[in-house]
Amino acid sequence: MLRLGVHVSIAGKIYYSIDRAKKLGCNTMQIFARNPRQIRRSSLKDDDIKLFRKYIKTAGIKPLIIHAPYTLNLASVKNFLYHISIKEFTEDVKDAYKLGAEYIVIHPGSYKGKDVAGLKRIARALGIVLDNTRGPGVNILLENTAGDGSMLGYTLSQLKFILQKLKFNKRIGLCLDTAHAWCAGYEINTEKGLSSFVNEIEHEIGIERIRVIHLNDTLDRLSSCKDRHFHIGKGKIGKKGFRLIVNHKAFRRLPFILETPKKSIDDDKNNLKVVRKLYKNAVR
Repeated sequence: MLRLGVHVSIAGKIYYSIDRAKKLGCNTMQIFARNPRQIRRSSLKDDDIKLFRKYIKTAGIKPLIIHAPYTLNLASVKNFLYHISIKEFTEDVKDAYKLGAEYIVIHPGSYKGKDVAGLKRIARALGIVLDNTRGPGVNILLENTAGDGSMLGYTLSQLKFILQKLKFNKRIGLCLDTAHAWCAGYEINTEKGLSSFVNEIEHEIGIERIRVIHLNDTLDRLSSCKDRHFHIGKGKIGKKGFRLIVNHKAFRRLPFILETPKKSIDDDKNNLKVVRKLYKNAVR
């Protein structure tokens, strides 16, 4: 069965997001558990957590995926920001557990120079977070990046390095973003290119480490290192590419989350419709 959802707003009350997802026909969803662009200012209220868990169970939405705030940088050279990021992310993992999430997604981090030292800092930070959240055993998913600016995690070899440093801890997996992969140089819109990419994933990290797919198109060229999402099938990856991706045997049973533009109230509906059609009309 196709597991398909979108990143949903938590405006008003966090549990309002569930109704928004249901109205779109989603059976999985992703949210921010707090403001993604600022340092934590308050904690989730117990009553809101209780209602959230009740409503999502009734809605049959699974898995629930939390996206960590953009303010976190587990590779920062600024010690204050580095330690704050570790502390904040530890609390985010605990909040994800309280909400009943199966996964929490985080961008690996930004490090000037893009060298091994930055990858080591990420691994060290994640090791601390894992040690501090042994009870709340939520799976942490590193999201591949497009490689823009000083972002790390844009190659599978970089992600493998982090996993190796963590001794391939069973709680660490990967969230694959299609737009990021394309802009990082992986030609995933052809059978040959996608097959090569999947084989590299298997060789470098193991295909079982991919737990969630962020399904996004982009208008930017291959290897552009840009991080700009676009509507499904209307960008460089195209409908042919997404038909291959959503029906690939390595991916088709994973949850797909759309993070496409929302300039109109119909944008999510239209993008979901395209994906459902590509999945349904695939040649088996």
